[in-house]
Amino acid sequence: MSESRRGLLLGIAAYTMWGAFPLYWPLLEPAGAPEILAHRVLWSCLVMGVLVVVLRRRAAFVAILRDRRRLLLLSAAAGVITLNWLTYIWAVNNGRVVESSLGYFINPLVSVLMGIVVLGERLRREQWVAVGVAAAAVGVLTVDYGRLPWVALLLACSFGTYGLLKKLAGVGAVESLSFETLLIAPVAAAYLAWLQSQGTLAFGAHGAGHALLLASTGVVTAVPLICFGAAATRIPLVTLGLLQYLAPVFQFAIGVLWFAEPMPLGRWLGFVLVWLALALFTVEAWRHRRRQLRLVAETSAA
Repeated sequence: MSESRRGLLLGIAAYTMWGAFPLYWPLLEPAGAPEILAHRVLWSCLVMGVLVVVLRRRAAFVAILRDRRRLLLLSAAAGVITLNWLTYIWAVNNGRVVESSLGYFINPLVSVLMGIVVLGERLRREQWVAVGVAAAAVGVLTVDYGRLPWVALLLACSFGTYGLLKKLAGVGAVESLSFETLLIAPVAAAYLAWLQSQGTLAFGAHGAGHALLLASTGVVTAVPLICFGAAATRIPLVTLGLLQYLAPVFQFAIGVLWFAEPMPLGRWLGFVLVWLALALFTVEAWRHRRRQLRLVAETSAA
């Protein structure tokens, strides 16, 4: 098997696992979203710590601790990803799977807007059109829901901010997530200790199987991340960017087909507009990349 084919399969595996998360979080009930989050942080911290040692990333991890700028950026990233994880777990376990998928559909467009506001990037005309269509979609969905789709917007904005902070920090995925979970772990442990003191801790109270499921949150967090990291080094970023839509597609399908969440006409219209915006954005990005590569080739030939 060629390296590019292996990378493609690893990328598909990563986004498929992320897309299947709505089937996993309900298995952890009756633990509430905050307790599930606390377990995810603690067990992920343990698993990522092992990976730092096994993958020989200790030097890179120590380098984070010596760089004040990266410390601040990754500390902010830790707070943002904690909010994202909590929102997503709560949404899935409270019948908001479809709305959660919307958040990850519009995330690329939110990331583009953040690039304009924070990094001073400029959008091309077709990109502005895509952003405008996405804004119209949010308006349609607001009318349909009778409220802002706040779960989707919070997921998109938090994950977009997380991506921006990670880009600015320029640290590898394994060591950065290890630092982020290590930073939040004391808070998570304190919260679980408080639940235990109140007699409301779900861990261990519903059998060994349930306890093992809660403990598996660390592996469930780490495995797709490893697959993603391996894919990123083997396939072009354009391909990886297209694969990212697999996760919300699977989430949307699970919400509609498995959990039978309602999809009235107005909601369908909103999602169709979102998909149209993504199609415009993706096609424009692909054409722009081809133009850039052609110019590079012509310059090299000259």
